[in-house]
Amino acid sequence: MRKLTISLALAAAMASVTALAQTATVVAGSAPGVAAAVETESYTGTISAINAETRMVTVRGDGGGVAEINAGPDVKNFGQLKVGDRVTMELTRALALELRKGSTAEVSRQDEADKVGAGPDEAPGGAIGTRTKIMAEVTAIDAANKTVTLKGPNRSIDLAVEDPAQLANITVGDRVEATYIEAVAFQVTPAAATP
Repeated sequence: MRKLTISLALAAAMASVTALAQTATVVAGSAPGVAAAVETESYTGTISAINAETRMVTVRGDGGGVAEINAGPDVKNFGQLKVGDRVTMELTRALALELRKGSTAEVSRQDEADKVGAGPDEAPGGAIGTRTKIMAEVTAIDAANKTVTLKGPNRSIDLAVEDPAQLANITVGDRVEATYIEAVAFQVTPAAATP
């Protein structure tokens, strides 16, 4: 069994752009039987190199970090990219948990993905998003350590529940519905023309 961790699994390119991170904001909220958290990170930089053959784009972040991004075949208008263009990306991750008291819903997992790209005459840009919905069963409660054990379709995890009122509301056999969303939006602004 392992502790719950929220991991970035959106796009291979995102693994390399963390060197460009500029800001991060976390907003969390809860109500009886419900908890949610949202995190947004922004990345900005300038294209410093483009390898058209391998479709690798090197971006130097405003904070000095460098990332190499593989602009695969799904990236439309690749030919419009130029050294000096500005790149802006925003990554949003959200997790919502809802207690389903007395539910006998089947333990399950559903994955969805969607993407939107630039049109033929637009600057390169777009958005990619994934949504995972899991129905898990509460199999154990450890009041001393403030954790509940959730059994999902593939594994069990221990979830920390710091709020005593929330923990007291949970019983073995309850279901917890978790929805995790990751989305990244990106835009390329052409470099200013030199006179």
